[in-house]
Amino acid sequence: MLAKHSTYSSWNDTQLTASMISGDQAAFDEIYKRCWKKLYNESFKRLKNMEQVEELVQSVFVDLWVKKERKNNILNIYAYLVTAVRYQVYMLYKKSRTLPQFEEPLDHMAVSYNGADSLINEKEIRNYIAVWLAMQPEKRGEIFRMKFMDEYTTKEISEKLGVSQKTVQNQVTTSHASLRQFSKKLMVMFTIM
Repeated sequence: MLAKHSTYSSWNDTQLTASMISGDQAAFDEIYKRCWKKLYNESFKRLKNMEQVEELVQSVFVDLWVKKERKNNILNIYAYLVTAVRYQVYMLYKKSRTLPQFEEPLDHMAVSYNGADSLINEKEIRNYIAVWLAMQPEKRGEIFRMKFMDEYTTKEISEKLGVSQKTVQNQVTTSHASLRQFSKKLMVMFTIM
């Protein structure tokens, strides 16, 4: 095991994530080692409270390990973890009903929507959708992928999965509502961060 553990530092994030999902504690430890400081800094610049930040980052990693079997849709582990940390920060703000102080004028937050430097580019949106998909029940995620990524019709999905078309339509409607809610929360987070 020691020989395998020493090679983790050369693994890419995708390999580590796949190994962690299948229960490899050492892969999880390597992910923790690579990401914890960045996540700590990400949340500290918003919360400015070391104790709160440590607790928040720790809870994100605990959640990742405890629910690892349900996280098989993670395409980018760092993007997933940053989103989870930002969401937890948002929830702390919401819970305390106070908004953070803006540290820079809003004029400096202009966004180029077509440039590589845009705040939310296509790659980030795909990562956030992947995070959202990882939080969905397995069947709903599968139907969503088939409908919107693989472009199957409702009838084709119902035939492939052996469920009624009505069930597929209900899952698509539910996933739309869930994704809309998730998107609203992300937009609020981007606004306050």
